[in-house]
Formats: sequence, structure tokens, C-alpha cells
Amino acid sequence: MLRIEDLKFSYKEKPVLDGVDLNIREGEVIGIIGPNGCGKTTLLKHLNRNLHPDVGKVFVGSEDLEDLTKSQIARRIASVPQTNEIRFSFMARDIVAMGRMPFMQTFSGESSDDVRIINEAMQRTNVLKFADQLINTMSGGERQRVIIARALAQTPEIILLDEPTLHLDISAQFDILDLVTNLSREDGLTVVIVSHDLPMVVRYCDRIVMLKDHRIFAMGTPEEVLTPENMREIFEVDAVFEYDETMKRNVVRLFGSCTK
Repeated sequence: MLRIEDLKFSYKEKPVLDGVDLNIREGEVIGIIGPNGCGKTTLLKHLNRNLHPDVGKVFVGSEDLEDLTKSQIARRIASVPQTNEIRFSFMARDIVAMGRMPFMQTFSGESSDDVRIINEAMQRTNVLKFADQLINTMSGGERQRVIIARALAQTPEIILLDEPTLHLDISAQFDILDLVTNLSREDGLTVVIVSHDLPMVVRYCDRIVMLKDHRIFAMGTPEEVLTPENMREIFEVDAVFEYDETMKRNVVRLFGSCTK
């Protein structure tokens, strides 16, 4: 679905990504983790060509992103940014309708199909009741649902999320990630999540990519990647996996900082 080959990128000659190779499978939920400054968000921005690699390529299917227009990319890949602040007084429905822009011809307005897709996206994210509410009067969790509805209105194959639970209360964090992963299971969406929240990543992601020093340090299932040794090496904390009888699955338990 998404393939990254020998990706290298620098900001003003400072290396940020250095030789990243990664295959992201169709329909999987994959998490990207690592310490601050390791290149997580930079990697995510290359997946929809918001940044251009210095060296290497990013493919969606068999197509090089560099050969596609922004509109063509937006029809296949949707993004949910780290912040959901919107300073202008748009109605929630207007925000979701922006997801149809890659499909509209200039000055054509919304078609009946556009209206149906917008309404379905709002229903699935449970924000149709907020359709006529100003986006800047909504709570953080409500705004995030609207932004995800906008992404769904693009009818994408892939959704990229950068710290999707940042600044949300605990119940909203579960709501948002339950929503996104259910959409992946139901629609076969490929979901890429950048996050610092390791327990959440373990709960929701099929695979994890751990970055260090601008490269992939480890990759695999949560149990394969978040080993005690890797957690000490990357995050300088002690951690173990434990089986949770209530959830009927492994969860990661963090014990605090360690001495290497």
C-alpha cells in the first residue's frame, strides 16, 4: 500500500531521516514511535508529499508520489494533523465538506454524491448532530471527530494521524482511537499513527515502527518492539508486557526512568 525506499531528508543540512525503508500493508494500523526529534512527524509528512525527500522514494501502490498531483494524492491519502485548532467560524459541516474538494471541479459545487458522502462521514463519526454548530465552539474531542469526518469525506485508502489524542481527555482518547481502528477493520483503511502514548499504541496498533537517530531501530508487533531492552535504549524507562485478564490481551506497563 505504502512503500518507502532509502528515504533521506535534512533540514538545513541537519539530517532528520537517514536511509528509511518501510512497507506499510493494506488495512493495517501501524504506529510510529520514538524520542523527540527522531523524525516521526517528518516521516509522516513524506507519506502525503508535504515534504520532498532529498534521496529515496515514496510509493502509494505502484505509483511514485512525486508523479502525482496534490489532488490525486488527496483522493487516496487523508491527514489528521497534530492540532485541530480552527480560527475561523466555520460550521462543522463546512469543515467536513472540505474533504470533497479534491473531487470537485472549479465552481461546480457539491454533487448529490458529495452530499451523501459528507453526511455518511458525519454519521459514522457521530458529529451529524453538530452539523450547524461553529467549529470553534466545540470541545477538543468533538473537533477531532469533525476533522476525522473531513478525512473520511475524502474516501481515502490511507489515513495519517499525527498525535491524534494530544490535549484530549481520557475518554475522548479512547473514543477517537476506537473510531479510527473500527474504520480500518470495517473499510480496510490503512492507518498510520504517530504517537508518544505507548499504552495506546500497544492497544490499537498491529505493528510498531520505532525510530532512533533518524533511522528505524526496531519494527514488528508491539511485543517484538517494546522489549525491556528497547525501552531502556530508546526511552530510558523500565517496562514490561503483562497479560490483562479484563482486556484479554497483553498491555505494556511502565515503571519509570532507569539507569542505563
